[in-house]
Amino acid sequence: MAASDPLSLVFAALADPTRRAILTRLAKGPATVGEVAEPFDVSAPAISQHLKVLERAGLVTRTAQAQWRTLTMQAEPLDEASAWVEQQRRQWNLRFDALAAHLETMKHASQPQHPERNEP
Repeated sequence: MAASDPLSLVFAALADPTRRAILTRLAKGPATVGEVAEPFDVSAPAISQHLKVLERAGLVTRTAQAQWRTLTMQAEPLDEASAWVEQQRRQWNLRFDALAAHLETMKHASQPQHPERNEP
């Protein structure tokens, strides 16, 4: 069963290279469905499915002007995903720092003690 929370939808959408390429194209500015589909060697229904996944994740919105359907990238869900990743990175860095400190303490504790020499 697929997760349906917003963060899971964003990561699921980003898991596919075609969808990431579509977002890269839309980061340059709004485009029609045909413009977005042009560089891909896949069927129109396949592009439509990718766009539905991106829309469901809130990464793309579609507007209609006359007969044209324009796609626009929405960066807010990416900001939320980036914040989650950064939070995880900070927590893991803290854990690695604590592990390094612990290993350093163990290293010093295991070193042999040199008795002081009493020279006459």
